[in-house]
Amino acid sequence: MSRRTRVAGVGMAPFATPRKARTYLAMAEEAIRDALRDAGIGYEAVQQAYAGYVYGDSTSGQNVVYQVGMTGIPVVNVSNNCATGSSALWLARQAVEHGAADCVLVVGFEQMRPGAITAQWEDRPSPFDRFDAAADAALGPDGSTPMAPRYFGAAGQAYAERHGTAPGTFARIAVKARAHAAGNPYAVFRDPVTLEEVLASPRVYGPLTRLQCCPPTCGAAAAVLCSDEFARTHGLDARVGVAAQAMVTDRPGSFAEHDMIKLVGYDMSAEAAAQVYEAAGVDPGDIRVAELHDCFTTNELLSYEALGLTPEGTAEKFVLDGGNTYGGRVVTNPSGGLLSKGHPLGATGLAQCAELVWQLRGQAGPRRVEGASVALQHNIGLGGAAVVTLYERMS
Repeated sequence: MSRRTRVAGVGMAPFATPRKARTYLAMAEEAIRDALRDAGIGYEAVQQAYAGYVYGDSTSGQNVVYQVGMTGIPVVNVSNNCATGSSALWLARQAVEHGAADCVLVVGFEQMRPGAITAQWEDRPSPFDRFDAAADAALGPDGSTPMAPRYFGAAGQAYAERHGTAPGTFARIAVKARAHAAGNPYAVFRDPVTLEEVLASPRVYGPLTRLQCCPPTCGAAAAVLCSDEFARTHGLDARVGVAAQAMVTDRPGSFAEHDMIKLVGYDMSAEAAAQVYEAAGVDPGDIRVAELHDCFTTNELLSYEALGLTPEGTAEKFVLDGGNTYGGRVVTNPSGGLLSKGHPLGATGLAQCAELVWQLRGQAGPRRVEGASVALQHNIGLGGAAVVTLYERMS
């Protein structure tokens, strides 16, 4: 039998640009200690640990966890590109749900370098060879644009051509992200920007301008998961739990159809969301707050439809009507999202978890979304993986 998984504690270190950031050790230790303090337990109660990061040597997870304690527990290092943090969370949730452990620590961290993401190992086959081949077939060869903005910019362009979406619609998502981040002390970019400023920033690819692309970021976040019994026995305030969670990877259609929207994970997101809604018995219309993977404004817009938050072909109306912000149907990325909070790859999924736990506890301060009893998390990584998690307030 499976057991319900509670989120007993969350913690986060403020995100920063690479030039201003501390080491991954310092950031991750802060996040772990905050999560343990939030849960109200000591590290000695933790039975397993999962550490997510993309840029770092093997066993960096142990290096981080050893800062807090050396109790001999299993420490598993996880890497799944931008979905790394949520992949670690997925593993930890399974350990609790299936009885392998009663209390598990999850931490995600990243110490990134300035500039666009590039391949780290150029002397061996790349996991993006098939992605590049599909993109070249759809767009023609391009040796000048970095991979990620090319993929996501082209996906946005394909959507715009299909539905007649104006460039300003994508840009409005960046304006919204900054407005939300203004109330988040953990976010990198909290100053407002105007629609005109976003559109006037340097062109990157398709409808994307520089202010519509997430920045390279350093940071860390952590969560403590536990069983119902562990929470009761230790008197923990674990009122938020995981109602359902799904991880999916690519199917052949991601590549065979030379469709840039599919290539960047639309179908993965839709499939994972459908599994979660069915397992939890929740309709997407019930969602009032969500943290979406807005690595680029184009992907946030695509995700509205992939996750069922608005019907296919209606994302522009959803944005223009303010359906994605306070006073609208669902507040997307109250934290500021990857665009403004930042995107340290390994930490992103755990930072999304922390934000949504704070939201459901009523601890999000000026960012609080009133009336939310469930919260949706969406995290994707090209290569590929999509993780969708639904949190709920439990009795």
